[in-house]
Amino acid sequence: MALSEFELIERYFRHCGAPRRDVRVGVGDDAAVLDCAPGRHLVAAVDTLVEGVHFPAGSPPASIGHRALAVNLSDLAAMGAEPAWALLALTLPRAEESWLAEFARGLGELAHAHGVALVGGNTTRGPLSVTVQLLGFTESSPALLRSGAGAGDLLYVSGTTGDAAAGLLLEQSSLQLTDEGCARELRQRFLFPTPRVALGRRLSPYASACIDISDGLLGDAGKLAQASGCAITLEYSRLPVSAELLAAVGAERAGELALTGGDDYELCFAVPAARTAALLAALPPAHWQYRQVGVVCAGQGASVLRDGSVMDFSHRGFDHFTAPR
Repeated sequence: MALSEFELIERYFRHCGAPRRDVRVGVGDDAAVLDCAPGRHLVAAVDTLVEGVHFPAGSPPASIGHRALAVNLSDLAAMGAEPAWALLALTLPRAEESWLAEFARGLGELAHAHGVALVGGNTTRGPLSVTVQLLGFTESSPALLRSGAGAGDLLYVSGTTGDAAAGLLLEQSSLQLTDEGCARELRQRFLFPTPRVALGRRLSPYASACIDISDGLLGDAGKLAQASGCAITLEYSRLPVSAELLAAVGAERAGELALTGGDDYELCFAVPAARTAALLAALPPAHWQYRQVGVVCAGQGASVLRDGSVMDFSHRGFDHFTAPR
């Protein structure tokens, strides 16, 4: 017998995520009732993942659940916020219990890891798409924004970039590798990205601006530059390229993917020169996995310098309404 909508919610989502004492009313009522602590600012983000646009048809359901929350966690990380509550809108072509169990597991494990409670949402029938809204807090200090960078700031990036783009190529069978370990690592970077929540929450005393890298390092650095009314220069030799990406596609293609590949969900942040010593002392780069990749300067846009010359890139970042179909 097919699951009803209410049986589906009760079985897979009523207890999905972390328990929180600030949830007065959660899944199962018309709306959630949540306690907001005084002296904090509420931060909200929402993202939709659509089959065939954000993930290939037939993707592992645990990955879809994980990524649906991870993309929002990454947005809150870029704001320096602590995640708290999530709402889920799930559209399914059919209610398959094995699919739902794996989807809920992927979503729930990541929610538990970051102390996020699932407090409500909606389910309906239709083409597969997942929308998650995530709510969280910043302390009394303002949230990190894209708009605070200034000329002379140094630009940093967490982790490595381009890996998820290569992982997607593997998932789409557009890239073949004989090294199974390398292929597995790159696939994991796409299927199960790691949002940098802990780093983001610690950046507020040091960073002047921050953005998460969802549409490619070059494109997202350009968005930060535009919001801040300045320019950004990236140094090609400093790009954070992993050994797995180099082994998979070679140096030239790895550099291109590191600049333009999406879905990495790393953080790109600017730090005034006067605060860099304090940043490096408080958050050692070797432990927190970030590196300087460029500088903020007067002007407009983002550019890449290689051996002293400006490189030409036609792709500046993914856009749903201008990307070729």
